[in-house]
Amino acid sequence: MTSIQRAQKQLLMDQNTGTGESRLIRNPFIKSRKNTLRIHSEMDGFTLIEIMIVFTLIGILVAMGIPQFKYAVKRSREATLKEDLFIMRKLLNQYCIDKGHYPPSLESLVEEEYLMKIPKDPITRSSETWVEVTETLTEEELINGEIPGIVNVHSGSEEISLDGTPYNTW
Repeated sequence: MTSIQRAQKQLLMDQNTGTGESRLIRNPFIKSRKNTLRIHSEMDGFTLIEIMIVFTLIGILVAMGIPQFKYAVKRSREATLKEDLFIMRKLLNQYCIDKGHYPPSLESLVEEEYLMKIPKDPITRSSETWVEVTETLTEEELINGEIPGIVNVHSGSEEISLDGTPYNTW
């Protein structure tokens, strides 16, 4: 009996053992491990319970991640709003220090080159919704023709922030 016939006979015996085990069969003519044959039994693969466990774990991870993503976007918009309000209030005060009075509108900050452009409100996504709070003038100042200036700026959004306060009170 030749080596090839012995290998084929061994292969048939291993397949018919019914143990459900995989065995490695070496080709007698090739001495490298790369060419080792793997004989698969009927028991190879994943069971239904293993697949169900994997899909359950994936579902749990996705369910945990979606709310985090949703709040991350809102948190970033809130941080942008806080920064925009801080910068605009700082520029209003700088304008008052430089000119001796508050600007009559936000557009004045752009015209006087304190701002390149009026930023968009990150909550309403519009640069037209900012609420301008003007200074209160006395009757004498109104008679003299003084125009009330903007002393503060708020968001025009009616929505509630993550901390429970309305954006238009920030």
